[in-house]
Amino acid sequence: MIIPFGHALAFAAALFVLGLTCVLLRRQIIMILIGVEIMLNAASLVFIAASAYWQQVDGQVFVILLMAITAAEVAVALAMVVYLWRRKRTLVADEFNGMHG
Repeated sequence: MIIPFGHALAFAAALFVLGLTCVLLRRQIIMILIGVEIMLNAASLVFIAASAYWQQVDGQVFVILLMAITAAEVAVALAMVVYLWRRKRTLVADEFNGMHG
């Protein structure tokens, strides 16, 4: 069973909006990072759906690259979260407005 291209795009748009809402409305840094990951997954879904619709593998190859970039981003973000927790003992984004040496 093949999912119609319009349904995949609608689902990806809904995921992107949910991720954007999470980024804009949450104050916890971890929840903001989860929202960014949801938005990246929505973009990956669009590439996969377009790749299946036009029967090209370019979108799937790009998703593999995007997954590698996402894994690197998660590793850096986790290191930043651990550093910020050790420094301020809080992960509320409003507390980090003056991040200078």
